[in-house]
Amino acid sequence: MPIQGPLRELGIHDVFQLLDLGRKTGVLRIVSDLRQNTGTIWFEDAAVVAARIRSNPHPLGTQLLRAGKVQAEDLARAQAMQAGGDGRLIGEILVAIGALSPKELKVQVRTQIEDVVFEMLGWSEGHFIFEEGPREATPREADLRISVEALLLEGARRIDEWSRIRTRVAHLGLIPLIAPASSEEPGTLTLTPFEWRVLAGCDGVRDVQAIAITLGVPEFDVARALFGLSAAGVAQLRDPALASAAAAPRRDPEALLAEAESLFHSRNLDAAGSVAQTAAAAFPQDPRAYVLLGRIRLAEHNFVEAEAPLREAVRLDPQSPQALRLLSWALLGAGRLEEALHGFEAWLALPALGPEEQRRVSTVDAVIPAARQLSALLRGSHD
Repeated sequence: MPIQGPLRELGIHDVFQLLDLGRKTGVLRIVSDLRQNTGTIWFEDAAVVAARIRSNPHPLGTQLLRAGKVQAEDLARAQAMQAGGDGRLIGEILVAIGALSPKELKVQVRTQIEDVVFEMLGWSEGHFIFEEGPREATPREADLRISVEALLLEGARRIDEWSRIRTRVAHLGLIPLIAPASSEEPGTLTLTPFEWRVLAGCDGVRDVQAIAITLGVPEFDVARALFGLSAAGVAQLRDPALASAAAAPRRDPEALLAEAESLFHSRNLDAAGSVAQTAAAAFPQDPRAYVLLGRIRLAEHNFVEAEAPLREAVRLDPQSPQALRLLSWALLGAGRLEEALHGFEAWLALPALGPEEQRRVSTVDAVIPAARQLSALLRGSHD
């Protein structure tokens, strides 16, 4: 039976850990409508052995060429052999014709797999499905196994680096453009070849995500390059979401909230959060802005940061079923089981749950006994 579901309920990190614990062999497919992208990762006994992503359908050959590991004529020869009916993968052919060593193939395949996995680890929306299958069905470019633990550890390091990058590149919807010259004096500019490619894409029209798709490289790499280009004053970053929010009527919260809701439903969570923050600052007595901020943080699986705006929403409107339910989920996700239980029980006791909230009753009814059991086990572990 396949394992499947939306990423808003079970994040990719959780899916990886689940497959690791089960020592699974098969294929994991993740579809992101926001990114119009699909990623595929193959597992053998929980280790990752191959990965592909639709936005870069021929990553290995291109990567080998860009890295200077193969000559263009050798790659063309290997591709012609494939087109002529050779069923081997491109890496196998390049090794067979002497254009690439097996050791270098393994290094480059690992890099290619990691790039795909790390990009997908950053997806917070979409749908996943894992189906078990035979080892023989795996399109392996090299005899390589990467542990889930190693990938998640490196993924965590990149998340830390993302936090630094986001001080300038707040989200993928930012539109970079080349900064005007600061003086008429000619100067020198030393950039890496990749930074030059990213700079060439800064046309004031394409956003960070679109540039990554055009170049066929991970979004992380483009954002990191733009962080450096922006810090050096070479590139500027424009946020169309904030420009739209600034143009909204300040006397009417509906325009700001509608803008934030639209961004939220398109899964542009960073931009939605920026607009929701603007709405909360402009209309601090409107609980809807704080509820929306909490929903955004929950969608990012950031349970700790979701608590504050949801508590404020409950303070402003103690009878709001949605605010109380979401606050309880935030507390549960943060590991504060007793507080979450009290919140869920108070939510169930509210005199009027509308149709939208009534649909959640069965889920909460199932969660409460599980949380109670876990809380009891945790208390017992100290005995």
